[in-house]
Amino acid sequence: MNQTVKKESPISKIAQHYQNAISGEMSKVSIPEWDMEIYCRKTYPFREESKIIELQSQGKTVDALVESLLVKALDKDGKKIFTTFDRLSLMNEADPSIIVRVVGEINNIEQRAKIEDLVKE
Repeated sequence: MNQTVKKESPISKIAQHYQNAISGEMSKVSIPEWDMEIYCRKTYPFREESKIIELQSQGKTVDALVESLLVKALDKDGKKIFTTFDRLSLMNEADPSIIVRVVGEINNIEQRAKIEDLVKE
């Protein structure tokens, strides 16, 4: 009897892990000062993370924080709350301490999720 075992490719395993991560439960961050809640996932596409990393490496910390908020702040249905058109308002008309706190909370959720994944392995 010759059984052929279909071996899953490394890329398909990677893609499956990623799909599980982005389709999982979202975390909620409350922002009482803005009278709103935002939701976030435990991971984001590397393409979006690369924009943030590039801004940080250029010393553009404020731009990186705002980019993080633009990319990672979602509504309860998983849709982005902000658009690129909101960038100027966030840069000029939002309390920087709130943006720093919210992005910090989002990043902490991501870090906790990564630690939880490591513990499971």
